[in-house]
Amino acid sequence: MAVDREQVLTQAAALLARRSTTSMDEIARAAGISRATLHRHFAGRDALIRALEQLGIEQFTQAMDAARLDDGPAPDALRRLITEAEQVAGVLAFLFTENQLFEGEEVNAGWARLDARLHALFRRGQEEGDLRIDLSAAWLTEAFYGLIGAAAWAVHEGRVARGELNHSIAELLLGGIRRSMEK
Repeated sequence: MAVDREQVLTQAAALLARRSTTSMDEIARAAGISRATLHRHFAGRDALIRALEQLGIEQFTQAMDAARLDDGPAPDALRRLITEAEQVAGVLAFLFTENQLFEGEEVNAGWARLDARLHALFRRGQEEGDLRIDLSAAWLTEAFYGLIGAAAWAVHEGRVARGELNHSIAELLLGGIRRSMEK
């Protein structure tokens, strides 16, 4: 039986986001494979976490590329990014809270590239007058990650319908960061 590595990692992220002490046995069962098979692909928990980090970087890079962040007004690009990020929200939710992140130069460099792209989108929106300037682009970047993670958790727990995810994130984020034209 061929093992879908990405599916195993996605399942692991979902379990670990809910409970960080999830065992490798539980991950294997949830993925429908044996523990031995899981260990053939990931020598241990640290290897699994590193693979999740790499998957998250790759998937979010693809989401950013698909969202065409440089096209059109920043709020429109942000809405496209939220839509594209929905597919990877579960992995991002885990990674956003995982305390083993940012170990190793390759992982640091990957997240730094993603952060820089998102930061640039927010900065562009501020410079174009679409987004508030009293909130730093760095803070807006962190808020974006937090909202994606919270939304994935809420959908997983059944508190928010999957179909409401994009709208909820976009309206909360943009409604809170749009520059008010009233004075």
